[in-house]
Amino acid sequence: MSARLRRGATLPVPVPAAPSGAGILHLGLGSFHRAHQAVYTAAALRAAGGDWGIVGVASRSRRVVDALHAQDHLYSVATVSPEGTTLTVPGVHTDSYVAADDPTRVVSDLADPRIRIATLTVTENGYSFSPSTQRLDVADPLVAADLRGGDPRSSIGQLARGLQRRAAGGGEPIAILSCDNLLSNGSHTERLVRAFLHELPAAEAADTLAYLDRAVTFPSSMVDRIVPSTTAELTDRVGALLGVRDEVPVPAEPFTMWAVEDRFAGGRPAWEAGGAVFTDEVSAYELLKVRLLNGTHSLIAYLGALRGAPTIPDAIGLAEVEAAAAAVLRHEYEPSVVAPAGVDIGQYERDLFSRWGNSALGHRTSQVGSDGSVKLGQRIPGPVADAFDRGEFPHLIALTVAAYLACIAPPTGFDPGPHAAAMTDPARERLTAVAVRGGRDLAARAIVDLHLFGEDLAHRTAFVDRVGDLLDTIVQRGVDSAIADSLSASTVLAPTLP
Repeated sequence: MSARLRRGATLPVPVPAAPSGAGILHLGLGSFHRAHQAVYTAAALRAAGGDWGIVGVASRSRRVVDALHAQDHLYSVATVSPEGTTLTVPGVHTDSYVAADDPTRVVSDLADPRIRIATLTVTENGYSFSPSTQRLDVADPLVAADLRGGDPRSSIGQLARGLQRRAAGGGEPIAILSCDNLLSNGSHTERLVRAFLHELPAAEAADTLAYLDRAVTFPSSMVDRIVPSTTAELTDRVGALLGVRDEVPVPAEPFTMWAVEDRFAGGRPAWEAGGAVFTDEVSAYELLKVRLLNGTHSLIAYLGALRGAPTIPDAIGLAEVEAAAAAVLRHEYEPSVVAPAGVDIGQYERDLFSRWGNSALGHRTSQVGSDGSVKLGQRIPGPVADAFDRGEFPHLIALTVAAYLACIAPPTGFDPGPHAAAMTDPARERLTAVAVRGGRDLAARAIVDLHLFGEDLAHRTAFVDRVGDLLDTIVQRGVDSAIADSLSASTVLAPTLP
């Protein structure tokens, strides 16, 4: 198949006209953005028009950018379910480039008054903060270099330097919208940007800080859609359905949700046309997703990888893993959240198990389990504290941490398998250095000495000891024994979802 996806091609799906202009700059041109915010923006442009095209900025990878330039910035979203695959072509990007190749342009685009929203999907690891303190990591080499001057390379440095130039050039209003899995991601991003500016000489930062007070908003949002990695098989299947070659299709599940604070200093697209919910309860949506979905998802990934399951559907298909997932979801995570108005939490949970069981999607355990040192810091300390406050012990959350450590820093002589080995994690090297010791020692070094999951968890000795015991059980008797131990020790038996 030699023909490429281009505007003007005859296709079996509609291709929208090119946007009239770009009002959005997006940092992080990965699959999630292209299957989520871009899809909502396409719906908004169909419904209400406007110059809300997107300039996409990839951090380092040129593959997607090169393909988009060759395809008139078109690509397809493949919605995958056991019933089949359906395609859409958002067509909302007007340009794209690689920040590592042109860091000066990132700052210039953020200062451009035509840009009224900057959105981010740079992953939890892209915010240059310490998970233990939740503060800007000024010792990070990228952040330190950005503070010294020159072209910024960190996401927070790019935002701060771009807003600095925007303030000096007239100070048009703009919203900075985080779409990453960070609790209170809007205020979190604002706090990091302000912390960066406060590290600068006062005279250099004063005007920008005043501009932030006057004309910049940082709305929070909760994003939810499972978007696995693209495979060669999916690319071939999409080409057969389209009749032309798309080098960068994105697979996604049918489910999608976006809850957003309606605080946009420079206006916004009509994202509600695509189903976005504008609400004052974003924090409730965040906790629902980060704990029930993401927290349980992590447990499924680590247990599944240790059992040899390559995908999340394979993992949740194992009776022991499903029982552990149901128990942690219903009895350790659910008590720590309050459902937003209009959300049926029981139906939400039933939908989660259907989503995890989407065998056509093939979301890999190694992908879900990556970057756990950053992700788990957002997902587990609050529910652990809540459980202790209720007089209960979160055995399944302890199992999550033990299984994570077994995957990322296996003690000497223990082989966690290829799916665990394929996981990436910024803390792997630090943890591996102490992994030659026993489970209790490794748990203490990770949670107490390294403060891997925050200061509160580091002071909960009983939890740290339990993680160590379960890690020893995984290494000495196998992951199924650790699951059985956790379920039997739990204050409730493994539940059956209604």
